[in-house]
Amino acid sequence: MREAMFIKKNADKWNEYQHSPTDNPDVTAERFVDLIDDLSYAKTFYPKSKVTRWINGIAAGIYQSIYRNKKEKYSRIFVFWKYELPLLFKKYHRILLFTTVLFCLFVAIGVFSSMYNENFVRGVLGDRYVDMTEENIAKGDPFGVYKDGNPFSMFVWIGFNNIGVAFRAFIGGFTLGLFTLMIMWSNGLMLGTFQYMFFSKGLGTKSILVIWIHGTLEISAIVIAATAGFILAYGILFPGTYSRMVSFKNGAKDAAKVLISLVPVFIVAAFFESYITHLMSQTFDKANNAGLPVWVSVVILAVSLAFIIWYFVIHPIRLHKKGYYIRPDGIINRLKKDHE
Repeated sequence: MREAMFIKKNADKWNEYQHSPTDNPDVTAERFVDLIDDLSYAKTFYPKSKVTRWINGIAAGIYQSIYRNKKEKYSRIFVFWKYELPLLFKKYHRILLFTTVLFCLFVAIGVFSSMYNENFVRGVLGDRYVDMTEENIAKGDPFGVYKDGNPFSMFVWIGFNNIGVAFRAFIGGFTLGLFTLMIMWSNGLMLGTFQYMFFSKGLGTKSILVIWIHGTLEISAIVIAATAGFILAYGILFPGTYSRMVSFKNGAKDAAKVLISLVPVFIVAAFFESYITHLMSQTFDKANNAGLPVWVSVVILAVSLAFIIWYFVIHPIRLHKKGYYIRPDGIINRLKKDHE
């Protein structure tokens, strides 16, 4: 068949397929199969013709429509938590490592500064807090601060406060990471000083059993929030092959996903601090026999730490090794291995 006759015979059909899409999946499938037949014929007899490129474009559009509207086996939320977010962390594992090491360095500075300067603790934590803690220790209730106030009110306040800190660490990325660095510095210094104060008074182990019930998730989430800020800064500073604006947008999108993922972590941490830490603090109150068994604290600490390491480090690496990756359009794909 001559090309002119081939076009005359099918042009109306192709125009309909291109300009009058249908929502009926059966009709869409029928059109796609029909176009593939026409495309095969055109590639065989008119490989360099414009009509071949036209048919190919229409077929590609229908294919993308089918792929985009295909029912997924899992819900979008499930895919986000199981695949998309871990793969995103795998992409930024170096930044996460950098942030973690930097935070640990700031904590160490807080510890050593407190060891060699007795006024440093008060300078960081404030006279009021140090005096209150020393008074509680003298009364035999070293963690009495966690028993003050209504647990639910504490839960709400702590949750909003921690999310606020995380958001500021994220926003710090717009300052090329300088404000994020300041937040890490202040929190790391405070944590090192705080822990030294209890260890210096022979309460180190007890402080870990009480404070790190919520601190494991809380501190980890703050470090990850700072990672989000540095991801944003990285997108601005190191665009690579992208334009700086495109790189900034990609970094901002990824950093926002990281930040959103921390909301449930902060909520759980706030619950632990308001209710579980609240009860655990009574365990070491000499005037009170109530409280929780020590094993409860050990289990929560172990599970919290295992979750952070598994979800943000091990699971992303395992998905990557299995061939999962995020396509530029956001779709999760998997490379098939030769033996599969």
